[in-house]
Amino acid sequence: MDLLLIDDTPSDVLMVEKMLADSGLDADITVAADLASARRALTRRTQCIVVDLSAPGIDDRMAGLREVLEMSGTAAVVVLTGLDDAHLGVRAVAAGAEDYLVKQEVDGPLLARAVRYSVERKRAEETERRLVEARILRRENARLERGLLPVPLIDDPSLRHHTRYRPGRRRALLGGDFYDTVQTEGGAVHLMIGDVCGHGPDEAALGVQLRMAWRTLVLAGHTGEQLLGTLDSVLGHERRNEEIFTTLCMITIAPSRRTARMHLAGHPAPLLFREGPDGSYDVSALPDYAHGPALGLIPGAEWPTTEIDLGESWGLMLYTDGLIEGRIGAGSARLGTEGLVKLAHAARGTGATGRALIDELVSEVEHLNEDALTDDLAVLLLSRHA
Repeated sequence: MDLLLIDDTPSDVLMVEKMLADSGLDADITVAADLASARRALTRRTQCIVVDLSAPGIDDRMAGLREVLEMSGTAAVVVLTGLDDAHLGVRAVAAGAEDYLVKQEVDGPLLARAVRYSVERKRAEETERRLVEARILRRENARLERGLLPVPLIDDPSLRHHTRYRPGRRRALLGGDFYDTVQTEGGAVHLMIGDVCGHGPDEAALGVQLRMAWRTLVLAGHTGEQLLGTLDSVLGHERRNEEIFTTLCMITIAPSRRTARMHLAGHPAPLLFREGPDGSYDVSALPDYAHGPALGLIPGAEWPTTEIDLGESWGLMLYTDGLIEGRIGAGSARLGTEGLVKLAHAARGTGATGRALIDELVSEVEHLNEDALTDDLAVLLLSRHA
């Protein structure tokens, strides 16, 4: 053990060295006669500082102790006092020292035990401090990530908006998937969901950038293929390498709420829930024949428009491929869009709507996968009841 002894009395120094040697504690002792010498002798290897507060240069004993504590770093501090100063030892521990000993009452085993216990106590305190700092940092990161998740901008009481978001990375709140919903002046409602290839923090940051760029462009009046072309340029400038691409689905719902326009950029087609006047319902995947490439793959690409007839009462479910790429049982077969349509039809048949419908779908997909889904997952459900 590397030990620093602050004491100017040769007899006391010899006493401490002899007691530690007789106790069997293997200590490499460095002696400093005053605080200035102690500051120069202190190293990162020093595990314990034993200080006699009656040493020269320590006129104000508590002020001297605070100076020792300030320079101690990760080293434990044990205070030596005289019989008349036992109360000072109590104050020293209250100020931050690990232990105190009365010189006239100490022996080798007691001194060695106090040094060992003080070092272990200091290690425990340091570990706890680091854990607290890690918790604070984790909470700050969580607050930051939650702040990056979108708040839908909708001003239509006939619409219901529900989402489910879960990153594939452990202990993360954001993944490469992103979504947003914005209602613009005139009443049109714009939905978007996207998926940056990859699952790391870089992909999560890029997803946030693309979402914010999309919202800005929509609020500025851009729509359709023009918007996707600009977003493709943003991706090209912001991605860290040319292999990164992004799939995206974008839907614009007309102010009448009966029709919509859809653009697909390498993304799975959404599900459409229709409800008839008699209470019957139908679930289907929207047609994906007007399909363009993912963003970031082909310069000057085109993304054709698909016109959608929604009807009076409907639900649009946009999702990322994390929901349909889970396995079905122990084989290699994947759920796919057709499998998701069947699950959605069964879930809707139980009367589930809104968030309950999304949760039931995710639970059933995980059940079929026989494990939790490892890919990022995002689901956005916008519904209207006439």
